[in-house]
Amino acid sequence: MESDEHKRVLDPEHDTAALKALTHPLRIRLLGLLRQDGPATASELAVRTGESSASASYHLRVLAKYRFIAEAEHRDGRERRWRALHTVTSWSNESMESSSAGRAFVSLARRRQIEHLESSLAQHESDMAAGRLGPEWVEPSGISDLMPRLTPGSVEELWAAVAAKLEELTARDADDPDAQRVVLLTAALPVAPHEQGDLDLGATGSALSAGSAGSAGSAESGGDEGDDS
Repeated sequence: MESDEHKRVLDPEHDTAALKALTHPLRIRLLGLLRQDGPATASELAVRTGESSASASYHLRVLAKYRFIAEAEHRDGRERRWRALHTVTSWSNESMESSSAGRAFVSLARRRQIEHLESSLAQHESDMAAGRLGPEWVEPSGISDLMPRLTPGSVEELWAAVAAKLEELTARDADDPDAQRVVLLTAALPVAPHEQGDLDLGATGSALSAGSAGSAGSAESGGDEGDDS
């Protein structure tokens, strides 16, 4: 698997040390912040994460060691600034499943994506209430919770269709002044049927769909995607 300027592809067979380095909640968060908001210093990131500058600086150096981030241009030369080297991290779910380090990373990354969705929802609601986003965003905003019956092949086809359409629309809106950054977190998690009396961890599903965008089942993380996204 090859990486490019846009995407860092992780291979559990060749990137074992990098996987272990990234399997840390704070490092994933720091990387996400640099991807989302651009270059920053350890002190700036410490304030935003509630960590000490020393802790943030240490974890940033670890990310740099494994080529997730690099030094950015310094504003005043007094403190090192960091920038993300890629906009997303990608992997093959099948390859990750073959090692304990891969499985641990995918599990942590997915949970971080859920945390990102929660914080993004809070930010969205705050932005709408404060008028930082116009009323034209009310209808297209939303979260969908659907449970269709699909085959593995159909799910793969769905991922490909979403990715292709997203690429098309992103290119079309690149220079549009009305465009805003939109948090789009996609998920496809098959669940097996349970016998009556078994604990059903998915029993909170609501099958809700709100807004014109919600019906599409839409909602990427702060920059992580498996081979199914």
